[in-house]
Amino acid sequence: MKRFAIHSNRTVMPHGTFEATVVIEDQKILMVIDGLADGLDCEYIDAADHVLMPGLIDPHVHINEPGRTDWEGFDTGTRAAAAGGITTIVDMPLNSSPVTTTVEAFDKKLKASEGKLHVNCGFWGGIVPENAGQLKELLGSGVLGIKAFLIDSGLDEFKNVEERHLREGIPAITESGLRLLAHSELIKSEQNDIAITDYPSFLQSRPKQWEDDAINLLIQLTAEYNCKTHIVHLSSSGSLEQIRKAKEKGLSLTVETCPHYLVFNAEDIPPNDPFYKCAPPIRERANNEKLWEAIRSGLIDFVASDHSPAPPDLKEIESGNYQKAWGGIVGLQFLLPAFWTGAKARGLTINKLAELMCENPSKFLGLEAAKGRISPGYDADLVIWAPEEKVIVSDSSIQHKHKGTPYASLNMVGLVKKTFVSGKLVYDNGEFVSLSAGKAILRNEY
Repeated sequence: MKRFAIHSNRTVMPHGTFEATVVIEDQKILMVIDGLADGLDCEYIDAADHVLMPGLIDPHVHINEPGRTDWEGFDTGTRAAAAGGITTIVDMPLNSSPVTTTVEAFDKKLKASEGKLHVNCGFWGGIVPENAGQLKELLGSGVLGIKAFLIDSGLDEFKNVEERHLREGIPAITESGLRLLAHSELIKSEQNDIAITDYPSFLQSRPKQWEDDAINLLIQLTAEYNCKTHIVHLSSSGSLEQIRKAKEKGLSLTVETCPHYLVFNAEDIPPNDPFYKCAPPIRERANNEKLWEAIRSGLIDFVASDHSPAPPDLKEIESGNYQKAWGGIVGLQFLLPAFWTGAKARGLTINKLAELMCENPSKFLGLEAAKGRISPGYDADLVIWAPEEKVIVSDSSIQHKHKGTPYASLNMVGLVKKTFVSGKLVYDNGEFVSLSAGKAILRNEY
């Protein structure tokens, strides 16, 4: 790859944001020069006052390929990621068909991704009752960790596990050095099929206690087995204190939350609009402000999209039935502006955003020697964006397969201008320049 340079008055580096010139060659950052570098004998991009930052890393994405490309797919999903300044995603094991619970299924997913990755993509494997005692081969196949559901996932192919299944599978996960990820809700009562079209009733049907009880169980297992455990999409502030205590004890526990739990509040969600449905649910304003406090303090490790699309008929748009609708928020493309809009309003800095969306996810995935910061020798995965510019959400601008998203109702700032993957300009002001620039990220390759 031919050498080129990018200058920005706001270049985000681990020790602060400064004027700098970043020189790129052979897919890597060759050098970082303080200020505006003169006399460089190469192509030169001047980002001026736009922010130059490491590309975002989103460890929680549902791509749904193979088998359910009418839901999403590697092509549309990674286009949306690039348009959102995201240069690396990790795909969840469910919603594809087959689900990623065997090596054979993982091989099919890798095959399906060939030629369609416009950003980098890693993969999670899954634990279900049928494979809980047979994880060793899957753990050695290249997956980055193992995902569990402690409550019905909505798919018969990806059944939830109980404590006994976790105890069966955790020893192999611990031995591998990989991480257990968990959807953390423990149901206390059977749900019925009565239609729910108002949001308060839906929220009441999935209480905080379900989440808090599940996290308590996971903390106990983390301590008992000395395993690495990750809480996905935290929504309940009621769990923050037990998470804090677990971390203070030195347990290997990490936690993510999502923009939809931070920028939307239950009090404002309209009836008959299942685009807002997710599990666990979006909670009340007071709860969500406590999540912001946990982000500020570092108790929450990073923010991910949990992009989980489905065809409109499964979202029950006509009926407005929250109970029956597929749970999942369409939001991969809006991870950066949605979070930044809320963060900026609360006085958080761009460097804090980079910590939560670049540096910390890279450490979480074991990619910290190659991704997540602007430094010589690192992969040239970069985004140029305008923190003050408004983001206009329209059907033509949305790259996801399905356009329905609650973020269309949000006044967002933080417009992505250019996205580079391994030094290739993939996205440029609304246009795609170089496609198929991404790579499959397999364990032990970094």
